[in-house]
Order: sequence, then C-alpha cells, then structure tokens
Amino acid sequence: MAHLKVGTVHSLWRYPVKSMLGEAIPVSAITAQGVWGDRLYALWDPERQRVASAKNPKKWAKLLNFQAKFSETVTPPNPATTVTITLPDGQMVNTDSPEIHTRLSQALGCSVELLSSVPKGASLDQYWPDVEGTAHQETITQLYMPPQTFFDSCSIHLITTATLARLQTLYPEGQFHVSRFRPNILIEPLFPTADFLENDWVGGILSIGESVKLSIDTACPRCVVTTLAQSDLPQDINILKTTARYNQVIAGIRTSVLEAGTIQQGDPIWLEKSV
Repeated sequence: MAHLKVGTVHSLWRYPVKSMLGEAIPVSAITAQGVWGDRLYALWDPERQRVASAKNPKKWAKLLNFQAKFSETVTPPNPATTVTITLPDGQMVNTDSPEIHTRLSQALGCSVELLSSVPKGASLDQYWPDVEGTAHQETITQLYMPPQTFFDSCSIHLITTATLARLQTLYPEGQFHVSRFRPNILIEPLFPTADFLENDWVGGILSIGESVKLSIDTACPRCVVTTLAQSDLPQDINILKTTARYNQVIAGIRTSVLEAGTIQQGDPIWLEKSV
C-alpha cells in the first residue's frame, strides 16, 4: 500500500440549497453524511413531483441566479440551520421565514416548496444535451438520489486545480472556473504535471488533515450544469464538449466518508492506494 502526499486543500465549498450557488468556507466539519450543511435543503416541484435541479436547465437554470449561505457560522453539534437565500433581484429571505415558499415561487415564476427532509424515492429530471460521449443526447432522464439525501450520487465531490488548468489549456476561450464544477473540496496538487491526475486515484483513500479519511469511489462524470450561465460566467456548451473529448466527460472524483473530523484550507492530503 503506497502512502503519498498528493497536495493540500486549496478551498472548501458547501451548497446549503441544492442547485443554488453556495459559499466558500475556511473550515468544515466532515460527518458521515459529507460536508456539514451541504445540500441541507432543496426545492420541490409539486407539479412534477420532483426535486428541482439545474440538471434540467430548461426549467431550473434560474436556480443558479440564487445564492444560499448560512446566516451564521455553524458546525456540529450546533443545531442552527437557518440559511439566507439571496434572490436574483438582490433581496434576501431566510429559510425559516413563513413567506419562504411564496417568495421563492414568485422569484422562479412557478410553484415550489422548500424541503428540509427528503421524500421517499426522491428523484430529479436530468437533461442531456447533444454532446458526443455522454450517455444520452437530447433527452431527459430521471435520476434517483441516494436515500435520505439531496445528493445526486456521492456525499463529497473533489477536483484538482490541475484538472481545471488542463481543461483551460485545451479550450483557452472557455472559463473553467471552479464554481462551474461545484466541488466540496478543491485540491492544490503537489505535482500538477499529469493530465487529469485524480483519475488514477480511484480505488484509493484520501487522508485530509488530522483525522478525515475519504474512500475514492468513482471518477466524476460531468453534466449540463457545467455549461450554464452563473454569476459572471456565460453559458458555454463547449465546457462539457471539451471534458467529453479529452477525458470521457470526467473531471474530478466522487468520495464517501470513512472517518469524520474537521478539515480546513491548507490541510495536507495523502493518498493511500495499492500498487
């Protein structure tokens, strides 16, 4: 079993409301369920009986014009879960407001409900654009989330600055900002020379800081969300096409928690993997 230092924590991110913009945080508690406070809430579409997700941009791309942040610094076991949502017009509303459902519905132009508990068998609609190399093209499929979570699949998603830089080199006109890829942990690799270096980490274990251990379960295939306009980033389908052309639609890794703890910016990251 090789034990190699591979980098440090460049930045940490959480997204308190699914598909809304999130927040960079200097330190994070890692629980068995992932980054504490991540995807704590989601919007529910009562008409379709689905979780609202920007993976179906024809209906929900507007969610990336909202931003969700915790109203105060919170870490377990602090039970505070109030999140402040900034609406596209700049107004703010807290998740504990009695008007939250109405305000969000008005801002989106359709009826939604804010959920903090996950409906049994919850799913979302995922649109697949016409990009060669993806599993489907020009269709919508149904994606079922892991039980009792608002995650699409994994509990913690990571990507390296090297992968973002490599994609930028391959498509210089694009803007491969980290926010397009919505990771929980952005890694600054120790040796950023290899192409898509985290591909080779799959099957290993990442040790971060003093106690956290993550199982690297799979590589992370990308979707239409990486192409959508958000903040100052324009819509650009070539973001996904570049990822598909040069790395089989993969950018980053999916992990699950083996040992919980606390991590922060600058923490060392070690890889354990059979050789």
